[in-house]
Amino acid sequence: MKDVPARKRFEITVDGELAGFAEYRDESRTRIFTHTKVYSEFEGKGVGSLLARGALDEARSAGRSIVPLCPFIAHFVTENPEYGDLVDTKLYDALRY
Repeated sequence: MKDVPARKRFEITVDGELAGFAEYRDESRTRIFTHTKVYSEFEGKGVGSLLARGALDEARSAGRSIVPLCPFIAHFVTENPEYGDLVDTKLYDALRY
């Protein structure tokens, strides 16, 4: 998994082939995840979880909070409460409606 700032997304590859990505936009010290895509041939193989975990770990190491507007990332955070402290709940509540 790697961050591709020029495309504003994290990309994950399997055997050199693009398997998925997680798009984001940054607002100050907050990373807003807007869309995640795992290509069908890689679904159900844990690729999305690796992608989400890597993107969230990067946010943590950079000292960023997150806003999971993307349903996949939001679900991942719900299922993995160790990432719950990253969520900027005030901004999340303001942006999700």
